[in-house]
Amino acid sequence: QLQFVESGGGLVQPGGSLRLSCAASGFNLNNYAVAWFRQAPGKEREGVSCINWNGGLTHSADSVKGRFTISRDHAKNTVYLHMNSLKPEDTAVYYCARYPNFDPPVTGWGNPEAYEYWGQGTQVTVST
Repeated sequence: QLQFVESGGGLVQPGGSLRLSCAASGFNLNNYAVAWFRQAPGKEREGVSCINWNGGLTHSADSVKGRFTISRDHAKNTVYLHMNSLKPEDTAVYYCARYPNFDPPVTGWGNPEAYEYWGQGTQVTVST
């Protein structure tokens, strides 16, 4: 059974940090690009960051550049999102998803319709 499990979300104060994990089971994640998306209440799902199969290529949304870093661990079949300097506007449910190829598209990497196999999401709340 193909499955993604996200974890690591929680409540954090502005300026704080979190590390989200996206663990895959039932398939080898190492052959695919993976992206993190987020969706805040009343807003569309947006691409946050994406990483290609070997970690050599990443893309990030302008809103998180310099604060968020995506990485992957092949041995653990897991992709991470390291989030620093968190802001209240980062509050959302965060999802990981698999892109059906080794490398994501240069443009359009943040289009959720291009991805398959989504996790259940993990809530991130940035608040005092």
